[in-house]
Amino acid sequence: MKDKVILTCSECLSRNYTTHKNKKTHTQRIELQKYCKKCGRHTLHKETK
Repeated sequence: MKDKVILTCSECLSRNYTTHKNKKTHTQRIELQKYCKKCGRHTLHKETK
């Protein structure tokens, strides 16, 4: 079963991306390097609920 999660920019706190993660295998929060349109560069995006 997969959960829908929202990724938030760690610098400007804008919610830019949504993705899915597997409930059973991923118990920790996701952190990805993604492009932030508001910041204009690649930043760390963290999972929020």
